[in-house]
Amino acid sequence: MTSNMYVELTAPNEVRYTQPRGLFINNEFVASESGATISSIDPATEEEIATVYAAGEADVDKAVRVAHKALKEPSWKHLSASDRGALMWKLADLMEQNRELFATIDAWDNGKTYQEALENDLVEAVGVIRYYAGWADKISGQTISTTYQKFAYTIRQPIGVVAQIIPWNYPLSMATWKLGPALACGNTVVLKSAEQTPLSILVLGDLVKKAGFPPGVVNFLNGMGAVAGTALVSHPLVDKVAFTGSTATASTIMRLAAKTLKNISLETGGKSPLVVFGDAEMEQAVKWSHLGIMSNQGQICTATSRIIVQQDVYDEFLTKFLETTKTTSKVGDQWSKDTYQGPLVSKVQYQRVLDYVRIGKEEGAQMVSGGEPVPIGNGGKGFFVAPTIFTDVTPSMKIWKEEIFGPVVVIAKFTNEEEAIALANDTTYGLGAAVFTTNLEKAHRVAAEIEAGMVWVNSSQDCDPRVPFGGVKQSGIGRELGEAGLDAYSQIKAVHVNMGNRL
Repeated sequence: MTSNMYVELTAPNEVRYTQPRGLFINNEFVASESGATISSIDPATEEEIATVYAAGEADVDKAVRVAHKALKEPSWKHLSASDRGALMWKLADLMEQNRELFATIDAWDNGKTYQEALENDLVEAVGVIRYYAGWADKISGQTISTTYQKFAYTIRQPIGVVAQIIPWNYPLSMATWKLGPALACGNTVVLKSAEQTPLSILVLGDLVKKAGFPPGVVNFLNGMGAVAGTALVSHPLVDKVAFTGSTATASTIMRLAAKTLKNISLETGGKSPLVVFGDAEMEQAVKWSHLGIMSNQGQICTATSRIIVQQDVYDEFLTKFLETTKTTSKVGDQWSKDTYQGPLVSKVQYQRVLDYVRIGKEEGAQMVSGGEPVPIGNGGKGFFVAPTIFTDVTPSMKIWKEEIFGPVVVIAKFTNEEEAIALANDTTYGLGAAVFTTNLEKAHRVAAEIEAGMVWVNSSQDCDPRVPFGGVKQSGIGRELGEAGLDAYSQIKAVHVNMGNRL
């Protein structure tokens, strides 16, 4: 049995909460000042899992002030970079030791399958913290010769107190993407989780304390975005805001952050294209196309939700894609080993996806598969939607233009390379894209022309802690992961040194 101050775990789907869930501030779990709470709901059964305290303005202010104090105190400010890295390594080890607990909580809280959480999310989350632990003592500046009497050098310093707001689709992974580089660079953090998935971050708080981080360096809040999120972004002692979520919310954050010119990095929505050329290896194109939109219930910012297929292989691709979806995308509860697609995260998201299905039919698109709720849970409960495929889609349709964030894909035809690139770029977003062809010259040429922060050639959804992640256009500002991720959490100070007495 694995346990901590919040939960006891005996097996997947067997978690018992042992006491009220608080806010993690200054290395302690505390109730919200107002006593306000939010509930976590199992999306497969629609039953309440647990209640957690919801932060208000007073709680946000308390968390930011302790983070600001910790930034200045010797226990963090003067801690050597190697020692910071050692703390992060210890945290990663503790996360790995509790991987079944984290996987169970995220599956229960989010609806993703337990196997997906255990074998992918946890591996990534631990790997990201270890990757940035290795960077902690390798962040350095430059020495620059100017004249024979002068020289200059640069120092990379932390930005300060960082407000981080994460989404609900990958609760633990998204937390580590932001915590890793922020801590490696010496910042202090106040992180707010999504109100739909508030639980795993509290377990992570327990491990932060056990790893030995000084009080106030890492603080975790739950709460509503309109209350806690707004207060956090607007706080005068917050130096930087890092956000992952919808483009609409990011626009609001930009407006709030602009009042004090806060440093920001944003990873937002996507409507990623996947282009299949006539010379593609068809079995691979179908396999990756299916994974690119149906994995994690389609609740992926980089989901390749627009499939664009060359006309001469369109019929072959569609036939095989339909068959793969039928045989592979089993909809079921998150605990069954043969489940591919669990429930959507919430009733709001469930209704949003069904609304887009209705809109697609009204716009004249041809729905060739899915489109209906799937009655899996007790008495037909649960937020399950069948994997849905639309054809005869045109770029003027909402289902082509707008992010649905569910298991819904649109498929269109193209005739030549120029048209394929034009269709791929026909979007306000620019997060990810995929290209399938056996012609490597064409692959590189098209990858360069597609307007996206990331392009996969003959695959989809590849992600690695060492490789930058981020978008262009309305898909965000800045990059996460890789060495580039350090730039978001450090600033360069130049020091000019005069070694002589002359001007």
